[in-house]
Amino acid sequence: MNVQVKDHNLIIGGGILSFLLLIMGISFFYLPHSVTEIHTSLRLSPPSSSYLLGTDNFGRDILSRLMKGSQTAFLVGVISVSIGSSMGVFLGAVSGYFGGRTDEIIMRIIDAMMAFPGILFALMFISVFGVGIENTMIAIGIMSIPTFARITRSGFLREKELEYVRAARVRGASNLRIIYHHILPNVLSPVIVAATMSFSNAILAEAALSYLGLGVQAPNPSWGRMLSESQMYFMTAPWYTLAPGIMISLTVLALNMLGDFLRGYQKR
Repeated sequence: MNVQVKDHNLIIGGGILSFLLLIMGISFFYLPHSVTEIHTSLRLSPPSSSYLLGTDNFGRDILSRLMKGSQTAFLVGVISVSIGSSMGVFLGAVSGYFGGRTDEIIMRIIDAMMAFPGILFALMFISVFGVGIENTMIAIGIMSIPTFARITRSGFLREKELEYVRAARVRGASNLRIIYHHILPNVLSPVIVAATMSFSNAILAEAALSYLGLGVQAPNPSWGRMLSESQMYFMTAPWYTLAPGIMISLTVLALNMLGDFLRGYQKR
């Protein structure tokens, strides 16, 4: 397949994501200022040569907290998508391959999960097991299981009747080998596209939960929590609100554009 170099979704989305990943990578080794140290005398200082994006209501450097918050955002995306994709692909593969009663039971469970609003499930999960980044990642991961399960099931229903699968059965291949060595590699493309979109949804969900005070806890930085803390200062210190909002928007935009590119690439 010939990839068009001028595909703007790949160029723009990949460029933005590369920039954000660079910021995250730098944050592991260097931060302009401490993300937790409070300086009341510098409270809500506008952008300057010392504080490029200004300071927050506690006098902390906004740029440093944004950089540190990128670690949280990408960590939540990676872990939650890993949880959702691994469990969803497993359930979808079993359901699609074996069919019958197994398929009926699994898909009824998936339907029940899809009927339940994801953010409401996350709120209930966190209220039961407690706030914190770990439970946030688990809750968001569980929310994405139905998407991966349905996509995988659809691929298995299509592939299991093809000649190469029948040939594998005739040669005496076990069900496990047929599932993981023959069919699964041929249904991974749409799963990868779904993972890209789920990654952006996970970042949005984490930001929403942190905004409500149920995700990352103070004083650790999170884009959603920064947005929540800054809303009352929007008129007096707009840089405080705009900075985390722009970071969230850019990340979601980049991932969605890459998802659109991958979806179009599949059809070529």
